[in-house]
Amino acid sequence: MILLWLILAPVLGGLAAWRCGRSGVQWPRWMTTLTLAAELGLVLAAWTTSSMPMGPAESSNWRLQFDVPWIPQLGIRFHLAMDGLSFWLALLTAFLGLAAVAASWRETVACPGLFHLNLLLLVAGVMGVFLALDLFLFYFFWEAMLIPMYFLIILWGDAGRRYAGTKFFLFTQLSGLLMLLAILALFFLHGRATGEYTFAYEKLLRVRPPPGTEMWLLLGFAAAFLVKLPAAPLHSWLPEAYASSPTAGSVLLAGLLSKTGAYGLLRFVIPFFPGAADRFACAAMVLGVISILYGALMAFAQTDLKRFIAYSSVSHLGFVLLGIFAWNQLALQGVVIGMLCHGLSIAGLFLLAGVIEERLRTRDLRRLGGLWAVAPRLGAVTMLFALASLGLPGLGNFVGEFLILLGSFQAHPGLAAAATAGLVASVIYALWLVQRVVHGENVRRLAPLDLQPRETGVFAALILALLWIGLYPQPVLDTAGPALEGLQHASRLALTARPPAPAFPKIAGLSFKIDAPRPSP
Repeated sequence: MILLWLILAPVLGGLAAWRCGRSGVQWPRWMTTLTLAAELGLVLAAWTTSSMPMGPAESSNWRLQFDVPWIPQLGIRFHLAMDGLSFWLALLTAFLGLAAVAASWRETVACPGLFHLNLLLLVAGVMGVFLALDLFLFYFFWEAMLIPMYFLIILWGDAGRRYAGTKFFLFTQLSGLLMLLAILALFFLHGRATGEYTFAYEKLLRVRPPPGTEMWLLLGFAAAFLVKLPAAPLHSWLPEAYASSPTAGSVLLAGLLSKTGAYGLLRFVIPFFPGAADRFACAAMVLGVISILYGALMAFAQTDLKRFIAYSSVSHLGFVLLGIFAWNQLALQGVVIGMLCHGLSIAGLFLLAGVIEERLRTRDLRRLGGLWAVAPRLGAVTMLFALASLGLPGLGNFVGEFLILLGSFQAHPGLAAAATAGLVASVIYALWLVQRVVHGENVRRLAPLDLQPRETGVFAALILALLWIGLYPQPVLDTAGPALEGLQHASRLALTARPPAPAFPKIAGLSFKIDAPRPSP
């Protein structure tokens, strides 16, 4: 039942914040903060109060489950589950949501009740994506998180917000429809093979599509996940969306929504279609390397701080894509660490961008500089997050990228070697950012206010989390390890044990008939 409350709490809290919006500006903020603090406590309670079940290999990794019928006539169930992988991502969701609200407390927004309603609905949608174990339910949450993010951009964003919001909506909606077609194909393939029409994750894992069909289904899923990650060249919605979003929206968009794409590749694409994934792996790793190098080069060309951070995010997420399709234990461990630390560091950078814009009324890198002299705490925090971005040893980003490169070298040495050029580029552009923002003379005369205690506390929590993972990553690896091994085990079984499913009837020139869904015996 606690998993259900992880979805309901942000929805109910959002409605309460919307209602509180009639009483002033502060009440919605306090309601949102209390809701997200409770959400963080619920995630920790869900993990600490449950025990690892003992059962068959393919199901023993689920620490906690909630499963009730939803639309039984179509084989749809409201099935939520948590393992080590989804636990860390759910924890990141609640933590970044709380940090975003706390750090952007002074940001002035119109209709604060409606703003915080959309913020909490977005958190609920992301949480649902990480917990859903029914593919129809997963798609429901995948689309549900799109709507509040769209409104956050077009209603509370900067100049160009309507264009950015529309582009974000079109990219994610069209790619999501391709995933829906692939989900329906699995639904009918399983029904034709077994007589049972269902969207259950573990049952659809046993479907083995014909080789030609398998690649098309993989591409349907991968399109949605690569757009949301995003990977070049499917990233063009990202700079406008990141730059036009309000501070809290940018934090959740960069820190959380991009992780849903990586999670989908891990949870669905390779375990469901291991044969096609093996053939697609080299192309996907090439896309990862392109994203690493392209994002780094484009970061140098930016004069807007948020767009700089956006392109650096593309570069770092290229390592995640590279590690996923390397698909060995070292690389996958690096992927989990990389996802968590990218979420923490990119959230810190966007919060810094919001603080700088609030103080100086500009994000133009050509007009920034000298923060160290007039705002030493702000300058020091900027330097720390820049060092995290370049992968300084001792911080979590280094651990993730190091493990990814080790695992990728085992799978494809040439591409791993090419990806290391991205590390060199990240050092250059991170130090360039420090030089442009922290040093220099441009803004000394403006004397901006330094970080307040509330903001300092938020940044300190983010930095301590990065230091903890960088210096002692073993708890993360131990917790997520069984889930990663389970995904690898599922993909191996799919290659050897599953009988092939019947092919789809031909449409052009021949008959077309699919039996109506029948209830399970």
